[in-house]
Amino acid sequence: MAIAVTTVRSVAEIHATRRSLAQRAIAEAGADAALITSPANVRYLSGLVSSNAAVLLPAEGAGTLATDSRYAEAAQRDCPDIELICERQVDTALANLAVRRGHQVLAFEAQDLTVERYNALSAGDEAPARMMPIGQVVESLRMIKDEAEIELLARACALTCGAFAAVLGHIAPGRTERDFAVLLERAMVDLGADAPAFDTIVASGPNGAIPHHSPTSRPFQPGDLITVDCGARYQGYHADMTRTVALGEPAAWQREIYDLVAAAQLAGVAAAIPGADVQDVDASARDMIEAAGYGGNFQHGLGHGIGLEVHEAPMMGYGRTGRLKDRVPVTVEPGVYLPAKGGVRIEDTLVVRAGNDAAAAGTPQILTTTTKELLVL
Repeated sequence: MAIAVTTVRSVAEIHATRRSLAQRAIAEAGADAALITSPANVRYLSGLVSSNAAVLLPAEGAGTLATDSRYAEAAQRDCPDIELICERQVDTALANLAVRRGHQVLAFEAQDLTVERYNALSAGDEAPARMMPIGQVVESLRMIKDEAEIELLARACALTCGAFAAVLGHIAPGRTERDFAVLLERAMVDLGADAPAFDTIVASGPNGAIPHHSPTSRPFQPGDLITVDCGARYQGYHADMTRTVALGEPAAWQREIYDLVAAAQLAGVAAAIPGADVQDVDASARDMIEAAGYGGNFQHGLGHGIGLEVHEAPMMGYGRTGRLKDRVPVTVEPGVYLPAKGGVRIEDTLVVRAGNDAAAAGTPQILTTTTKELLVL
């Protein structure tokens, strides 16, 4: 899959536009400036990949990026359009800079800043006059992806599907869950992924009843259902796909729950259209599973947003709020889990699309294209 080449100038424009949108929200919240410390949000606004960086974004005027000497050269190369300061304590340096520039009300990301760091920043003679939580302003902006982001996400999904196809034949009696997870993650990197998007889940036999099972030394056995939840990360963007396969001819109960989950998953995908309430999307799949008598065996949300983080807004589940919009990538991943027996989960990463014509309106763009037919190995 070809990835569009983006010029340095256009990358700078993209980040400048994102900062401008965030500045509007900062001003609307009544803050003079915001201290952005979440690594994913710093990357989104500046382009810098760093384990120690922050952005000071005033409601008006130019922003400032802070990082330490380990990332200074990368910041100069990748973020030429934003002021850079090199300090070890990036949040302290930027909070002090905010005071020196006359910002009285400094917003912060309460979902990221620890209580210890907040106490340090809000105390002392150079502390801002007032600090206020800004909420998930940048996360809200990140929900709707531009086409360049969607291309990167699509590439991550293509690498995931390619790696899964490359190692599928290694599922055989005697192979352990852990061995297969390592093979799959190695295949992702060999095909061009930066790294796995998350720790791969391989759950065989009765372990399939545990939605987030960690792979063990359990060997695959004839008669197992094997659930594989995996994803590649490519240029910061995460894929997420789950497929369940059968080792040997499946039993009647295994086919029953597989067919049920497959039908519920298709219903969830079809419901993921612009304007849909996230609870309604969840209900489109959950109601089918409940009607079949397995409601108590599907206890997690239907899906989540995905991008620079593998789990990001919007969340789709009971009690969640919000509506889907055009160009919002989400996962749809219903499951049925039977204690001591096994389980099935099927998951796709897709993009909610408004469509350019009446025929295409509301048809999601499926990025994980591996077959969802029950594979019997």
